[in-house]
Amino acid sequence: MQNDTALLSLTIFLPTIAAFFLAFFRDDSPGAVAAMRMFSAFATFTTFLLSVGILWSFDSSVAGMQMQVAHEWIPSWNVYYRLGIDGISMPLVLLTSFISFLAMLASWSITKQVKGYLILFLLLETGMLGVFMALDFLLFYVFWEVMLLPMYFLIGVWGGPRREYAAIKFFLYTLAGGVLMLIAMLMFYFNSGNVFDLNRLAQIAAEGTMFSPTMQIIAFVLLFICFAIKLPSFPFHTWLPDAHVEAPTPISMILAGVLLKMGGYGIIRIAMPLCPYGAQYAAYALVAIGAFSIIYGAFAALAQTDFKRMVAYSSVSHMGYVLIGLAVWKINEATGDTVGPEYWNMGVNGAMFQMLGHGISSAGMFFMVGVIYDRVHHRDLNQFGGLMQKMPLYSGLAIGLFFAGLGLPGLCGFIGEVFVVLSSWNYSPLLAIIAASGVILTAGYILWTIQRVYLGPEYKGPHAEDLSEMNQRETFIAATLLAFAIVLGVLPNTMFSLMKASTENLTASMASSYKLLHKEEGPKVSLAESSPGE
Repeated sequence: MQNDTALLSLTIFLPTIAAFFLAFFRDDSPGAVAAMRMFSAFATFTTFLLSVGILWSFDSSVAGMQMQVAHEWIPSWNVYYRLGIDGISMPLVLLTSFISFLAMLASWSITKQVKGYLILFLLLETGMLGVFMALDFLLFYVFWEVMLLPMYFLIGVWGGPRREYAAIKFFLYTLAGGVLMLIAMLMFYFNSGNVFDLNRLAQIAAEGTMFSPTMQIIAFVLLFICFAIKLPSFPFHTWLPDAHVEAPTPISMILAGVLLKMGGYGIIRIAMPLCPYGAQYAAYALVAIGAFSIIYGAFAALAQTDFKRMVAYSSVSHMGYVLIGLAVWKINEATGDTVGPEYWNMGVNGAMFQMLGHGISSAGMFFMVGVIYDRVHHRDLNQFGGLMQKMPLYSGLAIGLFFAGLGLPGLCGFIGEVFVVLSSWNYSPLLAIIAASGVILTAGYILWTIQRVYLGPEYKGPHAEDLSEMNQRETFIAATLLAFAIVLGVLPNTMFSLMKASTENLTASMASSYKLLHKEEGPKVSLAESSPGE
């Protein structure tokens, strides 16, 4: 057991340890740069193996936290270095270490100030893993903010022509969200008898004794805005297209594959368990925002001529399904009981799977855009065409990954979307129809992109002479992502089996706590009560 708990800390901090040793590498020759790259790739691969070791020790039948670590950190404030893993965080830890390893392999395209880039990349991975394992609210906040500086510099130094603007915009948006989280954290701290332990705070919320309905509503709004910025959800999404367009390819993979998932994870780990009354009060607004984000993101993607910006807006659309799945919580206001709890469970599981599927497909799409950009040095969709004739292997793998993003049955994008849409029908048929129509728009911009880039006459655009088939490293990255997209699409229970016990425990606990408050306060008029189509 002691080894299992130490495994969590080692997994989080191994990239930081590697970054420390990396600082002593020479970087004055091509051989030294190659050594740094190989060392960093080995560190991220070892971190991935450690996350697989956590999975090996993980018991999917247990709903609560496992392998918990708890050490005093700041005793005077009751702050602990507290870690743990459950069925909600386990799949995301695997996704983070997996995408980080592949993004590190994609970092061979970075040629300037390589040592600084690799050190910041490794520090970023520590921050991401820490977010998914932290069980102390202040520790969660620290890891959340730790990610901010490495990402700011990775975009601002190694990005495109407008990198400074994109980096500052990302920094300000995320920092503003962090301030809102800090305010909510202090609200919980002072209303719970000075508690930062997320498990204890969720228990207090479930007991319905300390956190009043008004406090829960205010705290939920603050937390939702913070996490919706990262998700990203309309109207807090405007930092994302600029950050993606200007970020180097490996960082776009991290942004889409992992960082966006932290928004959904924050909602399901903190906002919902700590504010069950607030989550139910705002449920209809959340589902409506999610449905609007799906349609808005799809139309915005259709309007783009920049290859990378089109993929960025597709992320806004796809993450709308996550928001819908988490919020389809329908209440009988007369009794306070959950109506159709099995549909809410389906929605939460669908949202979780959508995060995983999108993490694979979006990282793959951004990587494929980066591969062709490295050769022709432009992303204008109107100047592409006929790449299939010159780069058949690249084109075949790219089309497979784009089909995964489209939501083709048998690939990773399908399962989460269909579960979310099915669950939302019980909540509001109107919003379910709107969400389902997003699939048609997604097919429109994906198929149109494939037609413009890969099919048609042979490519005659800028730098046509530089077009060459993918090398072994690039082929390995793309083929690995496509293979996992197929595995998740064909065998979705590999992930559902990990999540099921924890998600069911979460929804049951939230429903019970809402009912307690409902009895004490009497029937309330919530935003969900006026939903059409019920």
